[in-house]
Amino acid sequence: MTDRQKRVAVFVSGGGSNLQALIDECAKPDSPARIVLVLSNNADAFGLQRAAKAGIATAVVDHREFADRPSFEQAISKALAAQHVDIVCLAGFMRVLTPDFVEAWRDRMLNIHPSLLPDYKGLHTHERALQDGRTEHGCTVHLVRPALDDGPLLLQAKVPILPEDDPDCLAARVLAQEHRIYPAALRLLASGAVSVDGERAEINGRPGPLVWTAAD
Repeated sequence: MTDRQKRVAVFVSGGGSNLQALIDECAKPDSPARIVLVLSNNADAFGLQRAAKAGIATAVVDHREFADRPSFEQAISKALAAQHVDIVCLAGFMRVLTPDFVEAWRDRMLNIHPSLLPDYKGLHTHERALQDGRTEHGCTVHLVRPALDDGPLLLQAKVPILPEDDPDCLAARVLAQEHRIYPAALRLLASGAVSVDGERAEINGRPGPLVWTAAD
């Protein structure tokens, strides 16, 4: 690890397939980022095993052991400070973070969401897109704000919705694109290519989001 690389923590609650994509990206010799911590609220999260296999430090902060969210987040902040973390990536972290915590990481916290934001915030995005008869769907990486699935958009990937699609089939195709754009967005942020003007991100001086298609 070099002094110029940003130190990254990834939060997971489950399997962590997006975590694996980030691990693979940060293992590249030219990566501007290195994952120094994988943190979970769930001791059984498979993402912790992915991290251990890659030689990355892990931490478990079980929300059930705390009286409230602020005390839970204080324990998280302590773990982040111990690793001198610069950037946080949310990768299937199934806990709502308080506005105070989010604002402490303003423009330094990324999230990936399985829709073309601002459409379909929240859960069941694939089912909703199919029910609405959409012809296109996708995923988005954004900087996190206190509101649900809100914040400046960095990268999006679009996939066509096919006549034979069901939610599982569509989710699998979207997930493949998540594995492409999340590592790319982290690289952009860690390299200094991202700036924020109000609530709009710019990437190398161009208004975000950058939009990819499955064919790119």
